[in-house]
Amino acid sequence: MKNTLSIFFNRQFSVKPLRKFSELFDHFSFVEKLIFLVLGSLLAISCLFLLLFINNAFLVEVPKAGGTLREGIVESPKFINPLLAFSDTDRDMTALIYSGLLKATPDGALVPDLAESYDVSSDKLVYTFILKNNLYFHDGAKLTADDVLFTINKAQDSTLKSLRRANWEGVVVEKVDDHTIKFTLSKPYALFLQNTTIGILPKHLWKDVLSEHFTFSPLNINPIGSGPFKLSSVSKNKLTGAPESYRLVPFNQYALKAPMISIETYFYNNEKELLDALASGSIDSASSITPKNSTFLKINGKLDDKKIVSSPLPRTFAVFFNQNQNKALSYKEVRLALSILTDKEQIVAEVLEGFGTPIDSVIPPSLLKTSPATDTQQAKESSESRVTRAKKVLESNGWVWSVANSRYEKKIKKEVIPLSFSLSTSEAPELKATAELLRANWAQAGIEVAVKVFETGDFTANIIGPRKYDGLLYGEVIDQNLDLYAFWHSSQRKDPGLNIALYTNSIADKLLEDGRTATDREVRLEKYRAFSKEIDNDIPAIFLYTPSFIYIVPQNLGGITLGEVPTPSERFLSANSWYLETDSVWKIFVNQ
Repeated sequence: MKNTLSIFFNRQFSVKPLRKFSELFDHFSFVEKLIFLVLGSLLAISCLFLLLFINNAFLVEVPKAGGTLREGIVESPKFINPLLAFSDTDRDMTALIYSGLLKATPDGALVPDLAESYDVSSDKLVYTFILKNNLYFHDGAKLTADDVLFTINKAQDSTLKSLRRANWEGVVVEKVDDHTIKFTLSKPYALFLQNTTIGILPKHLWKDVLSEHFTFSPLNINPIGSGPFKLSSVSKNKLTGAPESYRLVPFNQYALKAPMISIETYFYNNEKELLDALASGSIDSASSITPKNSTFLKINGKLDDKKIVSSPLPRTFAVFFNQNQNKALSYKEVRLALSILTDKEQIVAEVLEGFGTPIDSVIPPSLLKTSPATDTQQAKESSESRVTRAKKVLESNGWVWSVANSRYEKKIKKEVIPLSFSLSTSEAPELKATAELLRANWAQAGIEVAVKVFETGDFTANIIGPRKYDGLLYGEVIDQNLDLYAFWHSSQRKDPGLNIALYTNSIADKLLEDGRTATDREVRLEKYRAFSKEIDNDIPAIFLYTPSFIYIVPQNLGGITLGEVPTPSERFLSANSWYLETDSVWKIFVNQ
């Protein structure tokens, strides 16, 4: 009987080399055949692994639609409405559900959203927007220029008392056709385009609601917009009717890229409840967590499956001096000495747990595209050296140490001016801790400081409003457009203006006015850099730090980008690019 292998080759193949190999194989001894089979098997396995290696080398992970992010938020929403939203929760939900003509990006740029394009007249007074075709609200109704016109008219309605009204005062809005809307300004305003990010309301649902009844409409907690996410379901408290959670799903007809994930939002009464839910795994993500709580969760292993995403907040925390209230503070050398003594790195390390950046400027360095910690000498200086420098500044300008009173004093004619003052701040834990560190810093040079802490409402109404403070520890929110007019122009020294340093400088006023009207961003930055130098020279305040926005998210959440975050809701600017699941494909198939 012929060898089985020989029969196989002779019957199945007519290729001559294979017949020769079969005949050769028949002449192998048993040992030679065994060795051949072993080596052949090893070769086959090696080829298989090589193919797998090559395959993996060409594979890349790409985002895949699917998955749900469970987000925890403190406080239930009341007005998920772009015209009425006033709490962080309201703004969070509004950012996910509504969309505007333009959309801000994490890097501060403005890109078309509902708008296909826009045109600005040469005199910078007329802005004409062309809408995209086939725009829809979540209920399937078409979105047209009528909806834009309705929304802006409502924003301007004094009866409605919208928080967005000031942005639209003096702006004439006209519908040109169903896809074209025109805005006419009374005078150029460089930051006008930012206003067009306002979410658009569906006219067909709101048109019969009187302005005085807007706040009572159930549409405020059952919103319908045209944004990236649409409301799928809502869970409400059986006793109060307040929303307890929302399920938001991707809106596939969104004007930009439809999201890849769903988002469920859960509402808690306070940060403790939020942290408990995060630690127990009831939710996946939470924002605006204080630095100490974030560190506590991390140390105790509660964030093993999470990551902390942080970004500098465009907020400047500073000590603002009321030179009209305390005579000692009216002397520049006193303000300079206090600045020299202030250990900003210590504040960031001990109070903010490292989630912050020391600053020496009126404008956060990230907004001016400059590096932080400009005073590098101070950053490396010992406390003893700072004390020596500060005392030299004081004593060279006529301040004398009084042994009897244990303080510095300055005699002007017959008046003796004591170097002592009070520092007022709110009850926020981080501000209280910062105030105590500042008091300790300044006490090293014998400067007397009394720290006064106030309940938040009382602090705003009875301390800041009437300007009843010597020094004020407070924070200012500065958006990416760098509109500093309300904070520093001399016309804003009285309430409700925000010039809490009561700063007056005619050169600075002109720079602020020019910067506010400059339509070219580089020109605007040039004006604000010059303004910053005026502030540095006058020392109306000691700038301390910009805190970081802290966002705890799952390890597998991809696509998330945080730029400057003036308000917590702006963490969602890139939400339609977030993903939780991935797939593996060959590189050549990516973006095809």
